Amino acid sequence: MGPEAKLYKKLRKTSKDISWIRIENISLLGTPDLLGYNNSGHFFTLELKCTAGNKIKFSPHQIAFHVKHSKNTYILVEALGQRSSKLFQRGNYFLFPGSRIRELVASGLELGACGLTLGACCLALEQVGSKA
Repeated sequence: MGPEAKLYKKLRKTSKDISWIRIENISLLGTPDLLGYNNSGHFFTLELKCTAGNKIKFSPHQIAFHVKHSKNTYILVEALGQRSSKLFQRGNYFLFPGSRIRELVASGLELGACGLTLGACCLALEQVGSKA
C-alpha cells in the first residue's frame, strides 16, 4: 500500500461525518482523488499528496484542474518527514484550498495551511458550505 492509500485510510477513519468516493479516472487527467459529501449537503473534491520534503509534486493536469475549478476543491498533504526543513515534523497534515495551488507549487509547505492536524483538516472539510 502506497503512502497516499495509507493517507486515505487514515482520512476515512478520522472523518466519520464525510461520505468519500474514490475517483479512479484515467480518461480525464488531473481529476482529484476523492469526492466528499458532508453533513451540510455539500460536495467537494480532495487531492491527496504525501511528501518527504517541503515541495509538493503536481502534474500540469492537476494544476490546471484546480485553477479551472477553484471552489470547493482542496489539497490534503501529509508530511512524511522533513529532510530539508526543521519547521515540520513527521505526521503533520496540511489542508489547502485548490484556489491556492499555484502558490502551493511555488512555496511548498511554507504556505499557510487551513489545518495542521488530520482532525483539524477533517473538521474544516466537514464545514465546507456551512454557515459555521
